[in-house]
Amino acid sequence: MRVFAVSDLHLDYAPNREWLEQLSLREYRGDVLILAGDISDKLPLLAEGFNTLMRRFASVLYVPGNHDLWISTDGLRDSFEKFAAVRETATQYGVRMTPFRHDDLAIVPLLGWYDYSFGEPDGFLKSAWVDYRACRWPDGYDDAAVTRFFTERNPDASSPELEGASKVITFSHFLPRIDLMPDRIPSRHRKIYPVLGTTILETQIRQLGSSMHVYGHSHVNRHITLDGVTYINNAFGYPAEAHFTGRRLVHIHTVP
Repeated sequence: MRVFAVSDLHLDYAPNREWLEQLSLREYRGDVLILAGDISDKLPLLAEGFNTLMRRFASVLYVPGNHDLWISTDGLRDSFEKFAAVRETATQYGVRMTPFRHDDLAIVPLLGWYDYSFGEPDGFLKSAWVDYRACRWPDGYDDAAVTRFFTERNPDASSPELEGASKVITFSHFLPRIDLMPDRIPSRHRKIYPVLGTTILETQIRQLGSSMHVYGHSHVNRHITLDGVTYINNAFGYPAEAHFTGRRLVHIHTVP
């Protein structure tokens, strides 16, 4: 059994949907796919993506990204209600948002958001970042409270799915540490760092004993080992980003 990873499919774009449809119906039938968020803000397209992938993989494991929780086109009350609808859609198509176990391997999804542990947003970011308009949270929920809501629902080291596992792979949509962003990023693009993730995820990764973590969101693909954990970002990205994103599945692990 092989484990593959991809994120940020953004199926709102026709070329991305076409790429998904051309994936082999035979090659991955015994394999697992980690789907690290940002599939579509539209529930019908999310369902279409789940259906397409479940026809190709033995198991699909998923966490929602920020785009998946936008409510601008779904008529839902708030983004927690959208989260419930996303989870229900995943369940309907057999997509897992809970830990996966195969022999000595455990794969653990980690929910998240951003709490400005990577910096404070400036006026430009607050006016430009679509989440501030397309997501809606109940009264009393700022981004730090949203982050706590999601991260408090993540499994811990006592979870029965982790018992006896010799290999733990975790995955999230959001970044667990800001030094995953390479030094080459221009200063003008670092304005988005506050909304990239939370250090709470890094703490949880370490507590779970993960040796590999898959993430998405930044659209800056990386494969790097820091402090004993290998971090992998394989964002598919927007069509206009085809010159620097991988536009492919990445094979990250094989169960002997």
